[in-house]
Amino acid sequence: MLPSLLAVYVIWGSTYWVMRVAVEYLPPFFMAAWRYLLTGTVLLALQRWRGAPWPTRREWAFAVPVGVLMFAGGNGTVAWAEKHISSGAAAVICGTMPLWAAAFGPLFGERASRREWLALALGFVGVATLGLSRELRAEPSAALAVMFAPIAWSLGSLLARSWPLAKGLMSAATQMLAGGAAMAGLSVALREDWPYVPGLPIQALAAWVYLAVFGSLVAYSAYTYLLRNTRPAVATSYSYVNPAIAVAVGAALGGEHVGWETVFAVALIIGATVLVLRGRAR
Repeated sequence: MLPSLLAVYVIWGSTYWVMRVAVEYLPPFFMAAWRYLLTGTVLLALQRWRGAPWPTRREWAFAVPVGVLMFAGGNGTVAWAEKHISSGAAAVICGTMPLWAAAFGPLFGERASRREWLALALGFVGVATLGLSRELRAEPSAALAVMFAPIAWSLGSLLARSWPLAKGLMSAATQMLAGGAAMAGLSVALREDWPYVPGLPIQALAAWVYLAVFGSLVAYSAYTYLLRNTRPAVATSYSYVNPAIAVAVGAALGGEHVGWETVFAVALIIGATVLVLRGRAR
């Protein structure tokens, strides 16, 4: 269990800075599209090799909106925003995902407790505090884009729990393929300049490979293992560990500035997320 926890903590926490390295050289939606098209194809092929049935048309139909929300809305927007803001700020805002899931829970028949409403208030104060930073005030469009990401991811997650999707990792494969296809379409619609891949700098290729292999395949497999073999509170504990790791990695490897707003926001959002997850565990 410990290796899986470390994989989810460290790999997902580091992907924010690695993504910022990747979008320095690659168009954001192009980069994210091919990341998920590749990993979705690999997962689908592996599951078929293991004997899993091919997803039905109905399962594909339900996977499309879920994949678009989670991967295009929840990841593609972060990639686009990180061309303009630091990876640490993006990670802190994305750390509010469990809070949004609790806020939208009543729409799916899940009542929010007083503890969860208190957590929501704390988390949103943290985001508002981060919004006072000079960095986000200077890039309002990027700030709005990254604030949309946890909303999209939480809605996609709630739909995935309610809708009849494919079983196990086949569900993840269909969602990744749907999200990747949507981001490829966005890349074309936004007229991103698709690069000549063999001519890219080695750091761009290394960042993309790390995101695809470790961020998607390795860490996601570790997460599904944790969901099957541990309590939900343990499996989802990455939500309050990742922002702190992401801020530390961005500062150490990327030289990103960490102001008092970031430190205060991290503390509030981590505290709020702990309230939500511990309350649901009980």
